[in-house]
Amino acid sequence: MTLLLRPPPPPLFHPLSGGCPKFNLSPTGSNNFRQLRTTSISASGDNVDSFTANSGYLFQLSELEAESLSEYDIARIGSFCKGKPLILARRLFQIGTAFGKWFGLRYVDGLMERTDTMFKVRAAELRKILVELGPAYVKIAQAISSRSDLIPPSYLEELSLLQDRITPFSNAMAFSTIEQELGLPIDEIFSEISPDPIAAASLGQVYQAKLRTSGQVIAVKVQRPGVKAAIALDIFILRFVAGIIRRAGKFNTDLQAVVDEWASSLFREMDYRKEARNGIKFKELYGCLPDVVVPQMYTDKTTQKVLIMEWVEGQKLTEVKDLYLVEVGVYCSFNQLLEYGFYHADPHPGNFLRTYDGKLAYLDFGMMGEFKEELRDGFIEACLHLVNRDFDSLATDFVTLGLLPPTSERDAVTKALTGVFQNAVSRGIRNVSFGDLLGDLGITMYKFKFQIPSYFSLVIRSLAVLEGIAITFDPNYKVLGSTYPWIAKKVLMGTSPKLKSSLQNLLYKDGLFRIDRLESLMNEMLRARLDKALVKKNEFDQKLISKDILSFTLAEQGSFVREIFLEETAKGLDALGIATINSITSGSTAFLPFPVPFLSFSMTDEDVINLRNFHRILLLMSGMQDSGAEIEKINTFENQKSSAMDIFQLLSRIPPTQEIQPVLAFVNELPSEQQQQLYSLPSEVLARFLSRVAARTVRRFFL
Repeated sequence: MTLLLRPPPPPLFHPLSGGCPKFNLSPTGSNNFRQLRTTSISASGDNVDSFTANSGYLFQLSELEAESLSEYDIARIGSFCKGKPLILARRLFQIGTAFGKWFGLRYVDGLMERTDTMFKVRAAELRKILVELGPAYVKIAQAISSRSDLIPPSYLEELSLLQDRITPFSNAMAFSTIEQELGLPIDEIFSEISPDPIAAASLGQVYQAKLRTSGQVIAVKVQRPGVKAAIALDIFILRFVAGIIRRAGKFNTDLQAVVDEWASSLFREMDYRKEARNGIKFKELYGCLPDVVVPQMYTDKTTQKVLIMEWVEGQKLTEVKDLYLVEVGVYCSFNQLLEYGFYHADPHPGNFLRTYDGKLAYLDFGMMGEFKEELRDGFIEACLHLVNRDFDSLATDFVTLGLLPPTSERDAVTKALTGVFQNAVSRGIRNVSFGDLLGDLGITMYKFKFQIPSYFSLVIRSLAVLEGIAITFDPNYKVLGSTYPWIAKKVLMGTSPKLKSSLQNLLYKDGLFRIDRLESLMNEMLRARLDKALVKKNEFDQKLISKDILSFTLAEQGSFVREIFLEETAKGLDALGIATINSITSGSTAFLPFPVPFLSFSMTDEDVINLRNFHRILLLMSGMQDSGAEIEKINTFENQKSSAMDIFQLLSRIPPTQEIQPVLAFVNELPSEQQQQLYSLPSEVLARFLSRVAARTVRRFFL
């Protein structure tokens, strides 16, 4: 539910000067008119909104039974819907004729070659049909109204009107509901209230008011009468249709379960007491994030049909080109989905505002979702394996996430996933469109009869809508590219045993360290920051990168990565020692007429790889990056035996002291505990190095 004031922000209440009137409720109940300069919607008692006019017969359903449904219960819904066969038949006829006529006209447009000229007309007709059919269909339209990459502009423009500009029901009914729910005359609750709603959506409408007790400016959200009975019937019909589609299409996914998940969240949304509790929890978890605003809930004045919350002024996020706030939204979504698992499941553009002080405000907490920890870890693992093109592990992740049954043909699925994702991921994660990825995946999902768990549709929608909002003003924006840095940070700094095990498996294969994957993760992690200047420039200071890498490695959260660096540095020094001995002995024995085997050690492929890794660790810690040509030269050492001269040519590319000097300057800026950790590193590396030398010597001379 969008609570929207248009800029510039004027004084809230203004003396008489014409325009939209505002009720001033005196203690005696007499009304005087004052102006409220805000966008409002006419809802006079003489007018009937289109939903009531066309679908008002649904109110003849047993409202008492419908209102008794505190939770979604398809068995109880079925019992009272089947008890009204005439209304059920009338509803089916209404839905069938409404959409049948519209599709018929679209077909005729195609035959008469007037599709383009009638495009806007048909879009407006579709919006009108959805509004007349009521809240369930409006909710479905809202779910896709932000995907400008999938929906034609004319349809997008019309469907976006469903976010907060639905024809409101009468004010008399709204004010009567407020008085009945709160048990007091309206003039004892509010000192002022707008005579018309500021916004109207599928389930209710919003008024602006002042609390009489405190003078606080608040939003009053009032539920549309009869909405629960109407939605109950439509869900019963949609669930029936989903069952037919599943059987006809032989889908492996339980489409009725998907409808049930959506319906459950919709029923929770119709209890404003639960929405208030959701808002409080959301504020506790995410209200402290940078530049995130969550309105205060007044639970003592909230009932099942009336919600009182803090008023928030601002503009729709889609109406202002603020890429930084999109990044704030991505970070907040990351925390919702992958950190705490409590997420906003109805993130259409009407529920995001840019406040006048440049912050991102979240609204409407009726539809929320829960993402279990094991699924959160599975989702993170899937992202890691996708980025690193480990499609065999990705197939296993899909089993963990419930997308594939354990008995599926794993090899065939792996081959199919490789075909789907190989080209997309080869362009880099920052260039992968979430919408395109879902489209490509859909073909494979249909072929292998993937299951779609009920939770999955809400999670995917949450990310897809966010990308849809961003690309309205930045066509090149990719939500995966913005989310992955936070995923990399969580993997590297997290304490979950499962994620640590995944990181270990990602970085090592057959006992060999794959430093390129660690470099990728750390470079992505360093992009996980909310900084307006950096977001605008999309660039980072190399000195800042060096400092961040050093600080992270020495911190407690970087202990896992620090252990890897220590071990691989010891291996690199061991390999360097061998190369040095070989270089000296080869020069000393060059003129001898006979070989001296005990004076030299053979360089194994593993030694060469360890030396290469040592070189790249030094580059990484210094904040420098190898060019592609340099990496190619280094990688050739993996495939051939190298002479001592080749090895020293490799070592000559280690950054000189003057380039590492800025890194050393950061040491004095580190906290004392990190400085102590840094000073202890040489002894730790030396101990590991001596252990390896001793083991190598024993193997050489005694085994």
